[in-house]
Amino acid sequence: MSYFLGVDAGGTKTEFVLGDETRELARLRVGSIKRMRVSAEVAEENLRSAVEQLQSLCGISLRQVEHCRIGAAGNTVPLVTDWMKENFPRSIGGTLSIVNDVEIALDAAFPGGRGILVLAGTGSNLAARSTHGVVTTAGGWGPALADQGSGHSLGHRALRRAFLALDQSRPSRLMDDICAFWKLSDHEQLVAFANQRPAPDFSRLAPLVVAAAEAEDAVALEVIEREAADLAELVLILIERLRTLEPQGFTPPQIAYTGSVITHARPLRAALIRRVSEQYPGITLLDAPADPPLGALWGARHASQKTAAL
Repeated sequence: MSYFLGVDAGGTKTEFVLGDETRELARLRVGSIKRMRVSAEVAEENLRSAVEQLQSLCGISLRQVEHCRIGAAGNTVPLVTDWMKENFPRSIGGTLSIVNDVEIALDAAFPGGRGILVLAGTGSNLAARSTHGVVTTAGGWGPALADQGSGHSLGHRALRRAFLALDQSRPSRLMDDICAFWKLSDHEQLVAFANQRPAPDFSRLAPLVVAAAEAEDAVALEVIEREAADLAELVLILIERLRTLEPQGFTPPQIAYTGSVITHARPLRAALIRRVSEQYPGITLLDAPADPPLGALWGARHASQKTAAL
């Protein structure tokens, strides 16, 4: 029996899925192991806890794992990858591969197949795969440079639009909702709080923005529309790249999504597909979100099969 491990290493949580050739055997979630977000001590403890829990759930030593595939934002950052390469082999057997988190999400939605994946959680990233297996990405440059449609971008834009609405004397619940969330008495306290260094976590405001948009708050709807337009622009960039890669008989690909923000933000998804449909009528967004840990597990199995075939 062969065993495989898929890992989705996020900034706030890490999800592990252990499987054999055909089945998912166990799944669990622990804290982050991403060294850009947590200390080495915290990352090591979270990994140790995950290994112990998986082995307890299945009665299988992870030394028996044939291949482990990790999806992580920041997979090109040595601080992230060096730690994983050093620590995973200490308790997990077999070979190890580390790819971007959007790639495992793409594999979850379209296992080895054609399509576009929009990942929008705390950060954001997009990827597409052509008919011939070429993977191309857009966005994903971090909160200072990109992260369109992410929790960070939604929260930050909502703050800016709420203060613009204050200057314009436009009604909006956003200011009151944000002040209440951060336990501030008025917008003057919010000015000081939002401009502090280090800055507060703007991504935590995303659920407030979505709730206000669903309640038809005009300012919140403008925020959602702007973020959807930015995401749609990246989707259209990827579609055009696929068109270049597939010059014969091109048809628009399906679009999948994953991430805490876009999964729970129905108005954002609706605005995104509406924007893309303006240029590509009939293009579809999958109904259910992709499951990145399963994509990592699929990739681990596939990597092992490719190695065996050599």
